[in-house]
Amino acid sequence: MARAHWGCCPWLVILCAYAWGYPEPPDLGREDVRNCSINPPYLPVTVVNTTVRLTALRQQLQTQNLSAYIIPDTDAHMSEYLGTADKRHSWITGFTGSAGTAVVTMEKATLWTDSRYWTQAERQMDCNWELHKQVGATPIATWLLTEIPAGGRVGFDPFLLSIDSWNSYDLALQGSDRQLVSITVNLVDLVWGSERPVLPSQPIYALQEAFTGSTWQEKVSDIRSQMQKHSKAPTAVLLSSLDETAWLFNLRSSDIPYNPFFYSYTLLTDSAIRLFVNESRFSSETLTYLNSSCTGSMCVQLEDYSQVRDSVQAYASGDVRIWIGTSYTTYGIYEVIPKEKLVTDTYSPVMVTKAVKNSKEQALLKASHVRDAVAVIRYLVWLEKNVPKGTVDEFSGAEMVEKFRGEEEFSSGPSFETISASGLNAALAHYSPTKELNRKLSTDEMYLLDSGGQYWDGTTDITRTVHWGTPSAFQKEAYTRVLIGNIDLSRLVFPAATSGRLMEAFARRALWNVGLNYGHGTGHGIGNFLGVHEWPVGFHSSAVAMDKGMFTSIEPGYYEDGEFGIRIEDVVLVVEAETKYPGTYLTFEVVSLVPYDRNLIDVSLLSPEHLQYLNLYYQTIREKVGPELLRRQLLEEHEWLQQHTEPLSARAPGPASLAFLLTASALAILGWSA
Repeated sequence: MARAHWGCCPWLVILCAYAWGYPEPPDLGREDVRNCSINPPYLPVTVVNTTVRLTALRQQLQTQNLSAYIIPDTDAHMSEYLGTADKRHSWITGFTGSAGTAVVTMEKATLWTDSRYWTQAERQMDCNWELHKQVGATPIATWLLTEIPAGGRVGFDPFLLSIDSWNSYDLALQGSDRQLVSITVNLVDLVWGSERPVLPSQPIYALQEAFTGSTWQEKVSDIRSQMQKHSKAPTAVLLSSLDETAWLFNLRSSDIPYNPFFYSYTLLTDSAIRLFVNESRFSSETLTYLNSSCTGSMCVQLEDYSQVRDSVQAYASGDVRIWIGTSYTTYGIYEVIPKEKLVTDTYSPVMVTKAVKNSKEQALLKASHVRDAVAVIRYLVWLEKNVPKGTVDEFSGAEMVEKFRGEEEFSSGPSFETISASGLNAALAHYSPTKELNRKLSTDEMYLLDSGGQYWDGTTDITRTVHWGTPSAFQKEAYTRVLIGNIDLSRLVFPAATSGRLMEAFARRALWNVGLNYGHGTGHGIGNFLGVHEWPVGFHSSAVAMDKGMFTSIEPGYYEDGEFGIRIEDVVLVVEAETKYPGTYLTFEVVSLVPYDRNLIDVSLLSPEHLQYLNLYYQTIREKVGPELLRRQLLEEHEWLQQHTEPLSARAPGPASLAFLLTASALAILGWSA
């Protein structure tokens, strides 16, 4: 899916690897590219001088009587992508990777990150910084115990620590005579000062009714109904994740890269609706839409974003019970709610409810995938014409696919940073090119494109791997086994309420059979003009059980280090399955509509069932995408589509003169009319 998705989620890939029992990648004796032992030290030209910044931060530590300060790579909403004003760990360290935690003491400055970012960190951080090649709160807490004296105070911004992270630090430091100190004013922000990017001020707007599955009033009523039916009778639901508030009110903006969200919280009580946001960003029409001028239980009361902690604390002083999802609520809110007044679940009722799309939402998301397929097919046709000329590189390719998507109706930009990777770069599951650093596309190498779009009616994510030349036998086998894994999981029939983690192995079985595997997750949920990685759906251990109406990606892969990478990703809808005997069973309907690369398929590895599945899928692509290409007079693309969706045969491809016979035979077997 995406740069940070379950199939390819940058900050989760190492956790996925551990979940499958893989050891931590070894250091392999690689030396730091910096040499800080000489005077002057040797540093790459890409390093950032942080001396002044650290001096100023340490002055703040002295003012607060702190021995250390923790700087996570998060925002106050546990967002996957960070707005520019929230990239505190990048500003203080110089390291721009998407995963890392910094700790500053009066003597040392240290960054913890995983193996994907070691070289990048060394090339961006100056000699003020030590690099620790680990992740997680436990190794950081262990280091703190050795670096700060008894009686020391470890400061942190409570809005940047999840409840689980705080518990981990607190547990590790208990009994050590070292204290965790919650400081609501962020010390990095104080040092950053006027240079810190301003907070977003773009308008917050209401989606047109045509692009929503329900009105916000209907959604509020549904969540209140769930509150009433709950055994612990919560009087309020607190929403901290940005997509929860955006979904609940059918509101969108652009505060977060690739996600149409805006900084906000919601406190939905049994008698009031309180939206914490910058009110100046609402037009008079949007204020009217929210009924913000009235006082009834279905009117939205606007409060300043910065007042959420005080407002929640004041509400919690009454005879109330507040329902939260612990995965996205930070310690900054959690610590002001008395524990006896908390009702906790891993995910809030809004997070779980929006994971199941109603019939209108399903139709909207499917429609966006048809247009998205047009954009991707246009790009693949363009590549076939231009790659042989030697004029395309990974970055210009990424720009072109975004250009094609931008020309589609209802387009609102990419849904994540495009992964456009050729040859050995594709072996890096989350590689993205830059204008300065990229590789030429060649007919002699595999090319992997993982990309997606935001549209007013849906969010898309699709990965296709292609080869325009002559792939090796091993490349074809690996690709075909990845494809088999995609098919095996996509066509799986399973009992209702089955957890995705119980069926994930079907995507790996064809690879496991010959000793191959991949080190990332197999799929993630996806939203309706929301996040491209929408929790809690997917095949990971913390996902909720599959239910009819959920959308998830299916994206197995294989990566040969230093040579090539393969990933095939489709978005699927959970639907009812037809079974021989009575029962409630589910299966998947694929809504991504771009054919796979025939040049990489070894049909001898496919069973008759695999072939039948592929040919039915190709017929579906013809029926859904073909008319759209013709309507828009994209005749070359339509011809390409026809060629690349010809029915596959178990026999080796014959001369062109036999093409019609093979096609007719396949159609006859499947019961299609010619």
